[in-house]
Amino acid sequence: MAHEWSHGTFYWNELMTRDAEKAKKFYGDTVGWTYKTMPMENSTYWVAKMGNDIVGGLFPLTSPQFDSVPEGWMSYLAVDNVDARVKKAQSLGAQLMRPMFDVPGVGRIAILREPGGAGIGWMTPANS
Repeated sequence: MAHEWSHGTFYWNELMTRDAEKAKKFYGDTVGWTYKTMPMENSTYWVAKMGNDIVGGLFPLTSPQFDSVPEGWMSYLAVDNVDARVKKAQSLGAQLMRPMFDVPGVGRIAILREPGGAGIGWMTPANS
């Protein structure tokens, strides 16, 4: 998933779905996406491609920990230092929705609820 990024810009989008096969078929049939699997612990993540370009991902909401998470698109902003930025965000009323985590080769990720209530992902990409 390595691509150019700059602080504060949208970096990644993923569809959080309970029926990945249905979503893959929909986006494949309507916009022409193809998919590459990326194994995750206890599941599979799908990287969506348009030709040779990586355009997004599909995240399966199959684990019980995601039972209360609604289906929808999640956007991620690239930030220069996710730990420091989350600390600042929390001081301004944001809530960390789960502990920050690292994805090898991808980056360090935080899932936040900003003060207005919207969910947003922040990440410091691994190629930083």
